[in-house]
Amino acid sequence: MATAVMTTLDPKSRAASRGLSDISIRNLFIIPTIVFLIVFNIFPLIYSLGYSFTDFRASTNAPAKFVGLANYRALLNDPFIWSNFAITAKYVIVSVTGQVLVGFGVAMLLNRAIPFKGLITTLLLLPMMLSMAVVGLFWKLLYDPSWGVINYVLGLGNFEWLSNPDMALYAIAITDIWMWSPFVMLLSLAGLSAVPKHLYEAAAIDRAGSLYTFFRITLPLVAPILMIAIIFRTMEAFKTFDLAYILSSQPTTEVISIRLYKMAFQEWQTGMSCALAYIVLIMVLAITNIYVKYLNKVKER
Repeated sequence: MATAVMTTLDPKSRAASRGLSDISIRNLFIIPTIVFLIVFNIFPLIYSLGYSFTDFRASTNAPAKFVGLANYRALLNDPFIWSNFAITAKYVIVSVTGQVLVGFGVAMLLNRAIPFKGLITTLLLLPMMLSMAVVGLFWKLLYDPSWGVINYVLGLGNFEWLSNPDMALYAIAITDIWMWSPFVMLLSLAGLSAVPKHLYEAAAIDRAGSLYTFFRITLPLVAPILMIAIIFRTMEAFKTFDLAYILSSQPTTEVISIRLYKMAFQEWQTGMSCALAYIVLIMVLAITNIYVKYLNKVKER
């Protein structure tokens, strides 16, 4: 029966008149997608992996020389690379934590009957629909020490946000929080709307307090979808480039992606930069794997 459904068409359909089966139509859609992924994703991935074991430089015509794991050893023993990773880790922690707190807090406020709820939610989603370059330039104007709106509103005078080595990274993180908190808010709203109402009614009958209801009902049930938001935002924050590159050029804001860009396109250390890209990839996969394991434990509770 299943085979008949998969391989036969309505005799009156146009596809049947052309002699196409369901499987043929399925393959017409799937095969181009697979070819696209192989050409533009898998092939460059394997190609760059080969270059990571060479001393190849794209700026010269010299043939690539196989150096084995020398590039990886040099990178892992470079204190400046570890400094870039430390900056990236600090940025990820500040940015993702801020997004979760702001996004989940706004979702809690919107998870009730309020006037123009749909319009407000739509407006709050606008930041994450903007281009990273546009957001970076927009916030660069807001941070301007002479006539930026942020200093005026906070009464900070001519405070330097992006030129201050101690504040520049936090300024970039604030911009990222503003842009991507709506993503966390959207997922959190989906999780909050799925919480059964009878649980809150039972808690109200038992005269449970707000904190007890939040920590015993709301947070445990929303935790799985909140973890999914954290996984996605951690991966993206670890790879961030646009905002950091546009907003500041301080050494304290040189996240690992900027170091990778400079190594590949300014210093033309192609083989070394490919090795660094794979080190970043392995770290992102390791962090994601830890999150996924924790997510599975949360789902089991």
